[in-house]
Amino acid sequence: MEILVLNRQRGEKVPSGELREFAGSLARSAGLSDAGFSVCLVSDRKMQTYNATYRSIRRPTDVLSFLDDPEDRSYLGDIVISAQTASRQAAEAKHSLRRELEILIVHGYLHLLGYDHETDDGDMMRLQRKLIRKYCHGE
Repeated sequence: MEILVLNRQRGEKVPSGELREFAGSLARSAGLSDAGFSVCLVSDRKMQTYNATYRSIRRPTDVLSFLDDPEDRSYLGDIVISAQTASRQAAEAKHSLRRELEILIVHGYLHLLGYDHETDDGDMMRLQRKLIRKYCHGE
């Protein structure tokens, strides 16, 4: 399983190596899939562009997931996270940026696996809370 973490922003200091280890550990330990995926950290400006292009919403969001090829499950797709939005959310929640980024990786990963919190009667959010309790750092 190949996990890539790409830091394409300069505003926040992010622990790319630790996030790669976390993402790989989550995927292996949760046993939900052995397919690879990428995590790309971007600025609010870039995230706003993605959000406008793919969701017609003209403001940044915290995380977006892009499935690769539903027929080829060897590579799930890409998780894009706004590091600036994650930093603000971490401050509001009074925990570390690392924990917030891990939470967003869990959320994006579940979307790559096909979960949809808008239509699944709470299944995704229940599983997300379970995975966060089990795998995310408590800082």
